[in-house]
Amino acid sequence: QLQLVESGGGLVQPGGSLRLSCAASGFTLDDYAIGWFRQAPGKEREGVSCIRSSGGSTTYADSVKGRFTISRDNAKNTVNLQMNSLKPEDTAVYYCAAVPTIMPCVMTTSFYGTWGQGTQVTVSS
Repeated sequence: QLQLVESGGGLVQPGGSLRLSCAASGFTLDDYAIGWFRQAPGKEREGVSCIRSSGGSTTYADSVKGRFTISRDNAKNTVNLQMNSLKPEDTAVYYCAAVPTIMPCVMTTSFYGTWGQGTQVTVSS
């Protein structure tokens, strides 16, 4: 059974940092394109970043470019999202998602077939 579990969320002050991790069981993450999405209350789920399979190219939403970094840790079978210079508007539930493809990743929810349960990120003073 394919499962994704996010961790690393929490409460942080504006300007602070958090590192989210997406861990997989039942499959090797490096064989999958991975996306990070977020959903704030009353808003649609939006793409934040994604990474192509096998250490391939990365993509970022304009709102997080220069502040967030997506990366793989194949030894731990995780994909991480380092979030720096956090802003109150980054507050949301963050989800990771996976799809087995060699195609470049896209930040569209319908592209992905397996989703985690999400982790809450709150940026507030």
